[in-house]
Amino acid sequence: MASRSLDPVASTATPIVVLRDITKRFPGVVANDAVSLSVYPAEVHALLGENGAGKSTLISILSGMQRPDSGVIEIHGHETRISSPRTALDLGIGTVYQHPTLVPTLTVLENLMLGSSWRAPMNRAATRARLQEIAGLLGIALPEDAPLGSLSLGQQQLVEIVKALWRGERVLILDEATSMLTPQGVEDLGRVIGRLRDAGIAVLFITHKLHEAVQFGDRVSVLRQGRKVGELPPETLGEFAPQEAIDHIVDLMFGAAADGAVPERSRAEREAAPGERVVIEVDGLRPTGSPAAAGDAGVSFEVREREIFGIAGVDGNGQKQLAEAIAGQRHAETGRIVLAGTPIEGLSVRQRQHAGLRYVTDDRLGEGTVSAFPVGLNLLLKRIGDEPFWRHGIVRNAEVDRHARTLIAEHDVRVPGPETPLGHLSGGNVQKALLARELDDRPMAVIYNKPTYGLDLNNIRRARRAICENADQGVATILISTDLDEILELADRIGVMLDGRMVGIVNNDGDAARRVGELMIGVGAQA
Repeated sequence: MASRSLDPVASTATPIVVLRDITKRFPGVVANDAVSLSVYPAEVHALLGENGAGKSTLISILSGMQRPDSGVIEIHGHETRISSPRTALDLGIGTVYQHPTLVPTLTVLENLMLGSSWRAPMNRAATRARLQEIAGLLGIALPEDAPLGSLSLGQQQLVEIVKALWRGERVLILDEATSMLTPQGVEDLGRVIGRLRDAGIAVLFITHKLHEAVQFGDRVSVLRQGRKVGELPPETLGEFAPQEAIDHIVDLMFGAAADGAVPERSRAEREAAPGERVVIEVDGLRPTGSPAAAGDAGVSFEVREREIFGIAGVDGNGQKQLAEAIAGQRHAETGRIVLAGTPIEGLSVRQRQHAGLRYVTDDRLGEGTVSAFPVGLNLLLKRIGDEPFWRHGIVRNAEVDRHARTLIAEHDVRVPGPETPLGHLSGGNVQKALLARELDDRPMAVIYNKPTYGLDLNNIRRARRAICENADQGVATILISTDLDEILELADRIGVMLDGRMVGIVNNDGDAARRVGELMIGVGAQA
């Protein structure tokens, strides 16, 4: 199909895409229940909703990955069946998915040539010219001959957008496009979205960050339990101050079930008092598999009682290796780890657990739990064989059940009972079970690795509240997150990881966002 022009066009009142009464069922679930949505040219339409609200199913239908059971799709006023991703592309609908779809070992130019017809020879000159055309529209510059894997995540995201616009698509779906970007990357993407809108392209922007929806969106639609429960058109959205718009959207998303915000910790609470003891001391730690160069001094920091020490950085800069080395799941080439004055680098995971150190992994399904096991047993995975739950190697089911019911009630895990296989739970309830297990039995220190990634707003708030409450009770906390807003909301001090090194530690004051953002991209690194 020939490329369509990307010349700017004026916004009109006629939508490019109309979804009317779209319904999609899966066994036991109505994912979309008579959802109607219109997408207009020269407009950013933000689509919001908690986990399981139906956002992913709806965009899968629009991008040709799923077919609706009933309902009508109109493109440019004509009823259409989108039977495959190829059909969606032919209709001018491009999609940038949350997870990368390009090949990191190929160059930018080679990635853009992927998917061309096998009948036509690859034409580097034509590809280069088309890249420059779209890059000019977006106001960006990309290193055409650099391997994709050598680019920042923000640059890789831009390559994904270029590819989605390659044939002149007039509708662009952005699925959680900012989830892994630095603050500068989010700002850059915002400018690109603005240029897309100015060129007359319709942008469907899926996000879980409400301030981004209000900042970038011209229109906001909200899904809840598979149904569209509200929409803020441009004229209404323009009447609200940003916080008023966010409050209104929260009411639409959750209604009376909306959970309260994370309580603000006072400045006195956020600053560790000089008399409070150091609980965790990490000195010159070099985990195996770290991206740090040979000869680097290793990572050093300390965390006191009641302190939340945030670790920020673009994903892949050594945060996971650091967390696993402290928790005992990974060996360290050099360095010391001290817990409450006692070196623990020689202890096993189980011994560190008994000493009071807990680790909440970022891989809650693959590593943190066993989906086929019942919830009750998952809540004791790291204490198998311990009394009173086992005696002489035999499990005591009554004790396991009693323990599970207590934690289920305390942490509001929505489950029929302790015997339910954990794999039957939603992502938010799996995370609540994981937190319940690691926070049980009064830990001294806890490492959280991306504790709210992939959760909806209510479960994010619950998890953040649990982190704050335990810190206020004396727990020394290491919070690793790629969500800078989360770290700025919770942490007392913030260390920044880059290329396996901790390049700086800043106090969480009014200028922290700027300084952390600079450190994340290598500006102003401390010695």
